[in-house]
Amino acid sequence: MKYRAICHILYASSLFVSFPLAAEEAPDADNSLLRLGVTARVDWQLNRQDGHTNDANSGFEGKYLMLRADGQIVPGLNYSWRQRLNKMHSDTNFFDATDWLYVNYAVQGWQFEAGKEIVAIGGWEYDRAPFDLYGTSVFWNNIACYQLGATVGYNVAPADALYLQAVQSPFFTKQNRNMYGYSLRWNGSHSFYKPIWSANLFEYEKGHYINYLSLGNRFEFGKWVVEADFMNRAASHQTFFFKDCSVVGEVSFAPNSRWRIHAKMTYDVNHSGTEADYNVLDGTELTMAGAGVEFYPLIKDKTDLRIHASAYYSWGKNANSADVMQQKTLLANIGLTWNMNFLNIKRK
Repeated sequence: MKYRAICHILYASSLFVSFPLAAEEAPDADNSLLRLGVTARVDWQLNRQDGHTNDANSGFEGKYLMLRADGQIVPGLNYSWRQRLNKMHSDTNFFDATDWLYVNYAVQGWQFEAGKEIVAIGGWEYDRAPFDLYGTSVFWNNIACYQLGATVGYNVAPADALYLQAVQSPFFTKQNRNMYGYSLRWNGSHSFYKPIWSANLFEYEKGHYINYLSLGNRFEFGKWVVEADFMNRAASHQTFFFKDCSVVGEVSFAPNSRWRIHAKMTYDVNHSGTEADYNVLDGTELTMAGAGVEFYPLIKDKTDLRIHASAYYSWGKNANSADVMQQKTLLANIGLTWNMNFLNIKRK
């Protein structure tokens, strides 16, 4: 399974509610010159397809090893860097294993950010940290979500923020890096309802664009959380709605600070008859369902150590044979995730 992580932070002024562009990314807002840490996740997993165990994708596996550095250069000007230590990169491009590396300036409700960022696509599955996910949609598994670019954001209301972003297209090639993507994203927080919506336009070939309409919705009812994402994708000369789309739903329950239980279902379909969608290939119609549990033994600081277990099953057709989730596929795992905070240098 092709995993990737998502994130970058946008700070708002103290007069407004702060809306990070991706929830996973926001560090504590303080005057630290440098905060340095590592996040790691190790799993034992079982992968069976049509009743047969895939030995190459079963057994113990180091899922994630991420170095993270954040800090404040001067008041209002912040930086963040996250590097995948277990991800291969080419000899000529160290940035292949860099999730993000950017500077962000916030003043009077405006936010300006430049560097390598997360592409501003809506949806709560997309917004979540990769080490917090166990079974994911076909779209999530294939989107190249970290790209070089720039973002401008503004808090249009105390509970709403808009972001406008221009980045290198996720579909650029070594032969043509001169391809671009454009995004408009809305983050909101209205009592129990929290939307992350976006409209996106990405160049998949030189001069040819595919557009996304991604509607992420989160509902919080005490110990219960319901997330419902819908994404529609379309290029020129094809039916816009429902021919090429993804639906993701998750229900979770946290009875106390030690436990979290979730159930999730995804549906990816592409019957567009075109090759414009490089993430969910034409001919795909795959459904996945599963559930999992998380336990935090260190109740005073639950982010330091987590034990998790989950199982997901998929059926239907995935036109991308390189993906793990195919017809009659089971993916089960049990593992550990932990954070190691090495350093926090405060500004004098």
